[in-house]
Amino acid sequence: MNSLHDLLGGTSGGGGSSFAELPGVPRLGAPIDPSAPHGTTIVAARYAGGVAMVGDRRATVGNVIALHDIEKVFGADDHTIVGIAGVAGLATEMVRLFQVELEHFEKIEGVPLSFDGKANRLSALLRANFPQALQGLMMLPMFVGWDPRAARGRMYTYDGTGGRYEEHRYAALGSGAAYARGALKKLHDPDADEHTAVAALLQSLFDAADDDAATSGLDLTRGIMPVVMQASADGVRRWSDEEVRDLAARIVAGRAERFGGPKGAVL
Repeated sequence: MNSLHDLLGGTSGGGGSSFAELPGVPRLGAPIDPSAPHGTTIVAARYAGGVAMVGDRRATVGNVIALHDIEKVFGADDHTIVGIAGVAGLATEMVRLFQVELEHFEKIEGVPLSFDGKANRLSALLRANFPQALQGLMMLPMFVGWDPRAARGRMYTYDGTGGRYEEHRYAALGSGAAYARGALKKLHDPDADEHTAVAALLQSLFDAADDDAATSGLDLTRGIMPVVMQASADGVRRWSDEEVRDLAARIVAGRAERFGGPKGAVL
C-alpha cells in the first residue's frame, strides 16, 4: 500500500524534504499576478417580496482603477443571483461554470436543483479554488434568490474555504463591505417593498464609496450605474439603467441637501 508520503509525490527514501516542498502544495505568500483586476463591493438585502442585490462597477489593481464598468452581479438561473468580489477573472469563470452546471442538472433531472443544493454546489466550486486562494488569488461569491420551498428570499455568503453562511436580513461583500453594512444596519427594513429595499442598498453603496477608494458608488457623471437585480416568486429581473439612474439621481440630490443620508428618529 502506498504511504501518504508516496501519494503526495515524495520518495520512499525518507529524504529531508519538508511538506511545503512537495509538488503541488501551495506556497503561502507566493507571488501573484499584479495585473489581475479585483472586483469590490456587493450588497444585498431581503424585502417583503423577495431579495435584491446591487454591485458597483469598479475593478482595481492595487491602488489603480483598472475598470470603471465591470459587471459583478449575474443571474445564475431563473430564481437565483450571484455576486462576486476578489480576482475578477477567476470569479467570472466560476460563475459561468455554475450557470452551466445548474442548466445541465435541470436538463438531466427534469427539475431544478433546490436552493440549498445550488448553494452547496457553489461552495464546492469555491473549495476547488482554495489552492489558488492560498497563493493570493482569492475570490468570494454572494448567492441570493427566491426559494420556492420556503416561499421567501434567501441569502448566503461564503469564506475562502467554501464555508457558507445564511444571512437573514442583509449582506455585504468586498472592500467597502464594512461601510455598507454600517449604513444598512440603520436603513434596512425587511418589511419594505422592492423599490425601498433597492434605495437602501444604493444608499449603502454611496456610503461605501465615500470611505473606500475601491468602490465606485453612483457615477452619474459618466452614467455608469450599479447593477441591480432582484429575485422574487416571479423570477429574476435586472433593473434597466434608466430605472437605476432615476433612483440614483434622487439619492445624490438628497445627499446634496444632507450628505450624511436620510434622517431617522433617534427613539
